[in-house]
Amino acid sequence: MSAKLTLEVVTPYGVTFSDEVDYVHVKGIDGELGILPEHEPLFTALQIDLVKYEKNDEVKYIAVMGGFVDIYENKVSILSDSAELAEDIDVLRANRAKQDAETLLLEQVAQEKFEKIDKDIQKALARIKAAEAIQAAAAKKSQKR
Repeated sequence: MSAKLTLEVVTPYGVTFSDEVDYVHVKGIDGELGILPEHEPLFTALQIDLVKYEKNDEVKYIAVMGGFVDIYENKVSILSDSAELAEDIDVLRANRAKQDAETLLLEQVAQEKFEKIDKDIQKALARIKAAEAIQAAAAKKSQKR
């Protein structure tokens, strides 16, 4: 029998997943990692992405919201704020959350653009007021002559 990896995904709420697997694939902050049994020890930060694992020629996925991976003696420990098994994900809810986040982002960008434009208008008005004040002062001075 060939060697296996123990894959464990842990969040602050407990163990999300734990099983013996053949292969693990994660996306670290410095690139993608393919992990097989007897992998060298490694500890690195993870990006928000999928963890792919294979067991008995079946491929499965876990959505991981960043965190860290620790590889040591055929054990792959993933520590994350949040993780969900792909088969447990409510796709409609995830799409709504994505749309809500995109809307919020557009509103934020629009607000930032509005604030910048408003600031540009205030600067232009200040310049106009200053120029008009100089012109008015110059006109008053020429009338006195």
